[in-house]
Amino acid sequence: MRFTTSAVLGLALLAACARFTFQHPTAELVAVELTGVGLQGGALNLQLDVHNPNGFDLRTTRIAIGLDLDGTHFGDLDLARDIALPAGRTSRVALPLSFVWSGVGAGARALLGRGTTHYDLTGRLFVQTPIGERAVGVRVGGDVALTDLARE
Repeated sequence: MRFTTSAVLGLALLAACARFTFQHPTAELVAVELTGVGLQGGALNLQLDVHNPNGFDLRTTRIAIGLDLDGTHFGDLDLARDIALPAGRTSRVALPLSFVWSGVGAGARALLGRGTTHYDLTGRLFVQTPIGERAVGVRVGGDVALTDLARE
């Protein structure tokens, strides 16, 4: 059986792609920290655990997500940020989010005073892989602790 150069190259490319099968990273919001409050609004720090299930490192190129707390939309962030996500590991990622009181409603002040709340996080995580950039949808919800760093 004779193999042509293009057939050998095709098999080599197929083997290389199989080695780099891409699995979507997952994200979980583990804490929301209130970092500042003013007359116009405030600032939050979102603490996410991002798990990279792949056998190769990833790097974020952009993070675009929205945050709802107890059904109230608190805001959106769109950051071009280079964050290393090591292969097979979970990394803690802190993301700043600003909000204005007029945008979150009157119940937001009381909400931020509680210990925990339900959250919904939706958006996209853009990552650089060995085979190019990929956009990964993020859609998670659950309960999260609210901490107030502004008082400390």
